[in-house]
Amino acid sequence: MWTFYKPNLINHMKKKARVLFVSQEITPYLDETPMGKIGRHLPQGIQEKGREIRTFMPRFGNINERRNQLHEVIRLSGMNLIIDNNDHPLIIKVASIQAARMQVYFIDNQEYFERKFALTDKKGEHFADNDERAIFFCRGVIETVKKLGWAPHVVHLQGWMTGLIALYLKKSFKDNPLFAETKIVYSIYNDDFTTPLNKDFAKKLMHEGIEKSDLEYYKNPTYVNLSKQAIDLADGVIKGSPKINAEVEKYLKKSGKLVLDYVSEEEYVSAYSDFYDEVMDTVEELVD
Repeated sequence: MWTFYKPNLINHMKKKARVLFVSQEITPYLDETPMGKIGRHLPQGIQEKGREIRTFMPRFGNINERRNQLHEVIRLSGMNLIIDNNDHPLIIKVASIQAARMQVYFIDNQEYFERKFALTDKKGEHFADNDERAIFFCRGVIETVKKLGWAPHVVHLQGWMTGLIALYLKKSFKDNPLFAETKIVYSIYNDDFTTPLNKDFAKKLMHEGIEKSDLEYYKNPTYVNLSKQAIDLADGVIKGSPKINAEVEKYLKKSGKLVLDYVSEEEYVSAYSDFYDEVMDTVEELVD
């Protein structure tokens, strides 16, 4: 059995390609960071290049809903997601960035996100349930996209909290026609954390289509292991920060994946757009 690559015979109409952005942070909803700025300006730049976009982020409790004019989308809300045998209501909110002519969808749940901080408490300690918050967020994005009936050609994941979407799309939803042409791009930032997630993370991740063998990295849910799994599942990887975790960078270099090195703020929109085309143009085939 050989693996080889050839140009995709499907006409993606690349200029009109649909790009789903899933970001851990987006400015101005959270304090400005390099990831947040890319989360804000990249979708606008890609939209201005003629592509259709959708953008998602978590509705962290430190987001001022009134100032940012968030409102619930009733037709998309109302589903329950089961995590570790417990039901958790999925609430979808939306806000508009008028200057960019784009909307941002927020994944919300009172238990997981109704707190005054994003990923860490006032002492800088990561929340003990960040594992379930990541699961809920990633599954919530996929379920909402399904309700929208919007088939993305590229799903661009930014930040460690988004990486599980690659697992679900490649395993649980691989036969869903909505994601039949979907390619996954994963951006790695310097968003390292030192304390592993909950020891039962792998068990909580179990979902239709996921086998225990798919969860080896998640049995020890460190930042490095989550990043390695996301790299393995992605079709293309971007270095979103000039410096990233050294072990992750070493793994990335040996991965054989399509990789875009760090690109400056002035150039990343065009560079990322070209990278999406490169990812879409590559299809892996297994031949006996």
